[in-house]
Amino acid sequence: MAAKKLNIKDKYRLLTRDLDWDFSYQDRKDAFPFEEFEGIKITDWSKWEDPFRLTMDSYWKYQAEKEKKLYAIFDAFSQNNGQLNISDPRYVNALKIFLTGVSPLEYQAFQGFAHTGRQFGGVGARVACQMQSIDELRHVQTQVHAMSHYNKFFDGLQDWSHMHDRVWYLSVPKSFFNDARAAGPFEFMVAIGFSFEYVLTNLLFVPFMSGAAYNGDMATVTFGFSAQSDEARHMTLGLEVIKFLLEQHEDNVPIVQKWIDKWFWRGTRLLTIVAMMMDYMLPNKVMSWKEAWEVYFEEAGGALFKDLARYGIRMPKYADTIEKEKEHVSHQAWWTFYTHGHAAGFHTWIPTDEELDWLSEKYPDTFDKYYRPRWELAKEMEARGERFYTKALPQLCTTCQIPMLFTEMDDPSQTCYRDSVYNGDRYHFCSDGCKDIFDDEPEKFVQSWLPVHQIFQGNCGGPGVEDILRDYYQMNVGVDNMDIKGSPDEERWKKWKGVA
Repeated sequence: MAAKKLNIKDKYRLLTRDLDWDFSYQDRKDAFPFEEFEGIKITDWSKWEDPFRLTMDSYWKYQAEKEKKLYAIFDAFSQNNGQLNISDPRYVNALKIFLTGVSPLEYQAFQGFAHTGRQFGGVGARVACQMQSIDELRHVQTQVHAMSHYNKFFDGLQDWSHMHDRVWYLSVPKSFFNDARAAGPFEFMVAIGFSFEYVLTNLLFVPFMSGAAYNGDMATVTFGFSAQSDEARHMTLGLEVIKFLLEQHEDNVPIVQKWIDKWFWRGTRLLTIVAMMMDYMLPNKVMSWKEAWEVYFEEAGGALFKDLARYGIRMPKYADTIEKEKEHVSHQAWWTFYTHGHAAGFHTWIPTDEELDWLSEKYPDTFDKYYRPRWELAKEMEARGERFYTKALPQLCTTCQIPMLFTEMDDPSQTCYRDSVYNGDRYHFCSDGCKDIFDDEPEKFVQSWLPVHQIFQGNCGGPGVEDILRDYYQMNVGVDNMDIKGSPDEERWKKWKGVA
């Protein structure tokens, strides 16, 4: 009699769950020492479900097929001088931010999921984390390969890993993952698997990939599409983590809620740079940050948290504050980078008249009132040869490490400023959300490596700005940074296009 063919569920269990073993001469708690110290209670690991039920043989087959297609398109893009098809040299600066600020996070995610998966007693969770870890490693590799083509023709992409570790504004994404990876395994899964991958990832990837498509960058679009099937699994894992924890024990609910509050806030602070990219850095714009937030969080996220309400989970704390901030954060961030353009690793510029009109249309209640006059003044100053630069180093938030650029949402003429005293030292914050996070874990955040503090302590090269940029950040001063107007990037572009 022929052997019965296994169905997908049985095959998955045989090749994953049944590979686990019982401990005979060692205590199981010693094998998984981080499983209990966060206070999370797991009663039955077998309740962990993976809707995809991928086995490793299937996983490698699917990924290999995607790789063949992806690199064929990369080759075609390179052979056809794809850099000539992008809309404007300004667009490449969005890629510089992505390569230096986002791609290294994929590598941190690879390391984080590899470590976290080892800490779970349940084999289903371990297999899921292993696959996501490999996915994240693949993502950083494909992103670097896609953008290596631009490195041949534009400045500022040549030392992305070094910049990520040292440049002042890149401490924001770096500290985000450092915080997550320094947490316990369950908090890491809530932070990255749920709060970022499930709740906020569409606000990162959709604007970048759509922006690439609108601006003729088919290499970036292609790696985005290639990653989407991975992201579908990641989002499913993130949701499964939350439901699994909430169903295991009622004592898990307040712990998970606290983590959701924390990582929702940290994630939205990180996405400030995406808001700036959407509203100011894309020559051909897709939608405004305000519109993206309304679609991908207020509508989609609102439905998600209604679903989670039956477990006792509410909307993240300060969601109402973020709803107000959607009118302001992109404008405040771009103004900060414009006035610190001499110290950034990409070019900055004043929006054109058409772009100012677009912003007025997208932000009818706030832009003309608070921000358009600022850009009009900047344009007048530049015309007089008095291009404005901020010469002082900014105060940084101890938690998110963003400069104090945000305002009080009920009074945008006042900078939002909070502080706490711990062990006799005063620490500064950009918001109530960041202050709450610090006050809950002060021992962790007093160790924040704040670039401005390090510069003043003499730990970042020589005493002058150029010494720091050249020797510590390894930027080509005046080439990688400053204004787009008259830059080598713009001059090459004009030559390629035959523009006088």
